[in-house]
Amino acid sequence: MGWFEGCDAGLHAVNGTTIFARCGGRRDAPPLLLLHGYPQTHAIWQRVAQRLADRFRLVIPDLRGYGRSAKPAGAPDHGNYSKRAMAADLVALMTSLGHARFLVAGHDRGGRVAHRLALDHPQAVAKLCVLDIVPTLTMYERTDQAFATAYYHWFFLIQPAPLPETLIGAGPAWYLRHTLGGWGSRGIDFIEPAALTDYEAGFCSPEGIHAACEDYRAAASIDLVHDRASRAAGERVACDLHVLWGERGVIARLFDPLGDWRAACTGRVSGRAVAAGHFIPEEQPEPTAEELARFFTA
Repeated sequence: MGWFEGCDAGLHAVNGTTIFARCGGRRDAPPLLLLHGYPQTHAIWQRVAQRLADRFRLVIPDLRGYGRSAKPAGAPDHGNYSKRAMAADLVALMTSLGHARFLVAGHDRGGRVAHRLALDHPQAVAKLCVLDIVPTLTMYERTDQAFATAYYHWFFLIQPAPLPETLIGAGPAWYLRHTLGGWGSRGIDFIEPAALTDYEAGFCSPEGIHAACEDYRAAASIDLVHDRASRAAGERVACDLHVLWGERGVIARLFDPLGDWRAACTGRVSGRAVAAGHFIPEEQPEPTAEELARFFTA
């Protein structure tokens, strides 16, 4: 099967921005929104999408600031890169495609957007799957030397502009490949050449580097404001949630994925480790697709 064969690709004007998305799969099947993470694009889902196309109506976008989607300059409070803003982009996208209620799976930053989407728009999310994350607030509250060393980028990318932008900009392709080979993933041989080309095109420009930094700056500021307000109000994910984590990754080593998500969810929480590092959909596409299909059709 060819590269996203059977998928339409296009730009969508939603929520005051422009979001690129591929749409495919069965038109009469349940809609499934697949969200990528840093420093990637929708292309991380290519091999998983091949295996799910006959069971779901797939919508696979580039998040705001990534890939072919718009990359606005960051606002002073970083609010235009908040997970709330990104979640609103995706609800508007799905609504524009005729999907008022849908399934969501998010890897890495996409999982954080999906978490906020489920909190802000509970009526829209039928079920949620997150891959290799626990809630952002949980991770910041438990920061220690081991976490700060393993996820140094959480603290590097949030530095005021233009410090990280300038340093990454000195060798963006090298930095991208270094990042993709980390977090237990053992090199980048698992990445298809077409996907790596897409990652480089989306990330290796001044606008792409700045947007990624703004995503993380938002996570360390306005997102925490939103997360603390949700916690104070007793807001938790209401739908059933499935979590997958890489058995060689940082989340497996330093956190309790099932316990941490049970504390953030009133629905049923299930999940398991996968024989992978951080980039689960590419390292293990077949088990990932099987897990998603089983959970979302149960």
